[in-house]
Amino acid sequence: MKGYTATLPGGEAIYYVDRKRYLWTLSVLYPLQPFIGIWLHAETGNQAWLLLPIFLGYVVNPLLDWVLGEDENNPPEEVLLKLDRDPFYRILTYLVVPLHFVSLIGAAWWAGTQSLSWWAFLGLAAVAGITSGLGINTGHELGHKKSKIERRLAKIVLAVPVYGHFWIEHNRGHHRDVSTPEDPASSRMGESIYRFATREIPGAFKRAWAIEKERLERRDKSAWDMNNQILQSMSLSLVLQVGLLLAFGWKMIPFLLVHNVLAWWQLTSANYVEHYGLLRLKDDKGRYERCQPHHSWNSNHVFSNLVLFHLERHSDHHAHPLRRYQSLRHFDNLPTLPSGYFGAYLLAWIPPLWFRVMDKALLALPHVNHDLTRVNIEPAKRAAIVQKYGRRPGESS
Repeated sequence: MKGYTATLPGGEAIYYVDRKRYLWTLSVLYPLQPFIGIWLHAETGNQAWLLLPIFLGYVVNPLLDWVLGEDENNPPEEVLLKLDRDPFYRILTYLVVPLHFVSLIGAAWWAGTQSLSWWAFLGLAAVAGITSGLGINTGHELGHKKSKIERRLAKIVLAVPVYGHFWIEHNRGHHRDVSTPEDPASSRMGESIYRFATREIPGAFKRAWAIEKERLERRDKSAWDMNNQILQSMSLSLVLQVGLLLAFGWKMIPFLLVHNVLAWWQLTSANYVEHYGLLRLKDDKGRYERCQPHHSWNSNHVFSNLVLFHLERHSDHHAHPLRRYQSLRHFDNLPTLPSGYFGAYLLAWIPPLWFRVMDKALLALPHVNHDLTRVNIEPAKRAAIVQKYGRRPGESS
């Protein structure tokens, strides 16, 4: 297995091997999961197999995270540059792009050509949507990079979940405003995921459009110019989905509606759990402090990180947005989710359970220490939260 050599400040030579090097291919193969259910349905005739990826995603995956546990190991600082520049890891992100298209087209083909019951049809649409939500994660990894090919691939892959505005909004909006009340993609203490979705989904699009409109206007171009990067990706989405409609008929209308909504829901779920209640403070001049690792909820759970290009090491990602997935690091004393993302999503989808677990975890963070002035609170719930948890800084619990 390939290794990386470096010299420590004291002159000692080190040799580092990424033992997960080939396991990262799971992030490439994971979007093909609808074909497991399709194959079993074809072999047995049992339509319930089409729902298998949902069971794998939200029952098996959290169990695997629990069984395999967490990995807090970091690559040595001295090899980070070599590790980051290794083309193997970059190629994996290229290879997965066409597989997102294959996955959607394959699921649509099966739904459009087989005699399925209504629940199996909608279930397969849901599986396709959940899987296409992974395309946003791929676009996330690619869109943060500076090379033209990676940014073009980000626009291409974001056409699958019809979320072409994401990389603009995320890079130039979310990363600027993260963990502040101004960010529609940062959830607030006391805000349920369902309320958050009504703020995040339209808010993110509006912010992306405003950012792109401003960029084009600085070049004396209309927001509707062909150089609008949102419209470029959305045009590919239109071609893809109209093509599926023409190929497989009217049944694609409900299929694609379910697909699109659940693809977006995957990003909403991720955004919700990643910054819940965390707040960047303002300095004396009214400017927000620089984003630090403790402004994101982190997870080191092995399996879900391996199928999500290390997305769950979110704290280091926000501190170093250009760093590639294989180089992301763990830090001590970080806000830590109780599970990998798949388990955290399940918790978030049941707001009373989420609040019961996460509100206490949020207030117990060392940098918060039960001080509500250090928490991003949902305005409509502020009075109730202060009444339940509020105490002055330094006051004993």
